[in-house]
Amino acid sequence: MIEAHIHVLPGIDDGSDSVETSRKMMEILHQQGVDQIIATPHFYAHREKDIETYLAKRQAAYDALGRPENMRLGAEVRIEQGVSQLPGIEKLAFQGSDLILMEFPYAKFAPWMIEEIYNVADFYGLTPIVAHVHRYFDFFTSDQLKRVLSMNGVIFQANNEYLETHKERKLIKGLMKDGYPLVFGSDAHNLKERRPNWDLLVKKTKSVYIEEAMELLKRHLN
Repeated sequence: MIEAHIHVLPGIDDGSDSVETSRKMMEILHQQGVDQIIATPHFYAHREKDIETYLAKRQAAYDALGRPENMRLGAEVRIEQGVSQLPGIEKLAFQGSDLILMEFPYAKFAPWMIEEIYNVADFYGLTPIVAHVHRYFDFFTSDQLKRVLSMNGVIFQANNEYLETHKERKLIKGLMKDGYPLVFGSDAHNLKERRPNWDLLVKKTKSVYIEEAMELLKRHLN
């Protein structure tokens, strides 16, 4: 299995706080059947000096971890106005792929958010993945969520935690049944309340949906 959303790099964001924690997270992932990890530390344009500075911090965290062979580097890019115009934004795509993980801000929906996603796709030939799509219930109306789900050429990512609430479980299972392009990730940050949880997904989700998600990722990963 491929972990497509995790904050496992040490000391770069609100995820792993140390190399020791990161290695324990990776050990848990291995025990849960994950073969490949895509590290996706947060990228907030308003907090970073520039993308090159962010990439240097990400590389330093990866180096500190010993450059694991089963890990690719990526980012979880917060959708902000103008983010698609940042020089070098394409460098935040998953290494060896055309995939870029993007998350909506926890704020009321605005049309420019979808425009930024489409701009990243159109300008750079990338395939956006909308992070933890089930989390936007509290911010988007039903019609706004439908607008997000109707975007063409976009993949949707569900955190394995979707199984824990009825509302989120209903949404994601509906997407599965309707054949939406869907991938999974633990979005793990630590070893406690946000630990790797692929065991939950494997136990509670039909294997065919997990297999379809893995095949979708593999088609984009070189």
